[in-house]
Amino acid sequence: MPSPSYPAGNFVKDRHEGFRILEYTLLGIIMMAVMLLCVCAGSVSIPVDDTITAIWNTIWGQPVPAGISQSIIVFVRLPRVLCVALVGASLSLCGGAMQGLLRNPLADGSTLGVSSGASLGAILAIAFGITIPGLPIGGTVIMAMLFAFMSLVLILSLSYRLDFSLSTNTIILMGVIFTMFANSIISLIITFSGEKLKSIMFWTMGSLAGSSYQNALILFIALAVFGTLILRFAKELNAFAIGEDNARHVGVNVKKVKFAVLISVSALIGVCVSIGGTIGFVGLVIPHMTRMIVGPNHKRLLPISLFLGATFLMLADLLGRVMLNPLELPIGVVTSFIGSITFVIIFYQSRKAG
Repeated sequence: MPSPSYPAGNFVKDRHEGFRILEYTLLGIIMMAVMLLCVCAGSVSIPVDDTITAIWNTIWGQPVPAGISQSIIVFVRLPRVLCVALVGASLSLCGGAMQGLLRNPLADGSTLGVSSGASLGAILAIAFGITIPGLPIGGTVIMAMLFAFMSLVLILSLSYRLDFSLSTNTIILMGVIFTMFANSIISLIITFSGEKLKSIMFWTMGSLAGSSYQNALILFIALAVFGTLILRFAKELNAFAIGEDNARHVGVNVKKVKFAVLISVSALIGVCVSIGGTIGFVGLVIPHMTRMIVGPNHKRLLPISLFLGATFLMLADLLGRVMLNPLELPIGVVTSFIGSITFVIIFYQSRKAG
């Protein structure tokens, strides 16, 4: 009796899916290990078994044994590390999507000027004391998200008036101009900020110190909603790699994809900036490094960038906490220092290879 035959395409597809699941599982394990390391390490080092016990018992409502610093582990470090991981994943995902959409290696989530717009909104909230009763940072979050969306609307409106096709060059140009405009207003506010200068300057350098589970929940919801939408357009972003005209010829609704990706990126950046301040180079460098490892296919590039972005920012935050102990470096300073050097090396290697 002849053995049954299976289409070769199904076998290859199943093999690729199995490899992809194994790959994501391995990256997830690495990310969780780094997360545990970041919770254990700091100005006060805590044993791994104590950390796991404190988290496990807190989750299940059991008493934590005496001698274990539950307050440090559960209420200080864990929410901070969760927020750092979510911000890193979001910024990296946004950067990979923007580089694919605009076909520009220098593009990241801040290319649109949305990051500067969100920063402007948050700084206005800090400078003028805009708050929401019951939510200590509610005013900053709302203002940052509001200004992020307003920036997007303004930039796309100006781009559309100048170029009805909404070409990437026009969008980048408007984003750069708006960034310069927003930064000039930020500098003006800082000049007259008075006693709030220290708070504003520390926030502009990026920091997730004092993050709460409420912040982590907001970041998680934003990533789940808008990050999923970005991942759904991975196939269309692959088509953009051969040019907008060619993407249109193969059936991609160019304007729809652009608007959906740009809005999703703007929303994610607005939430990240409102909670963590300005954190640079994550969305620029991590997608580059991921592309060098796994190639340009956005079906793999975007999810892996998400994992690597979270891992990178957690390690950067840990370095900022322990490098000058007991002093703490803002996470934005660490990422800018590491990211700028890394990007120069990547750019040099790519030019040399080219």
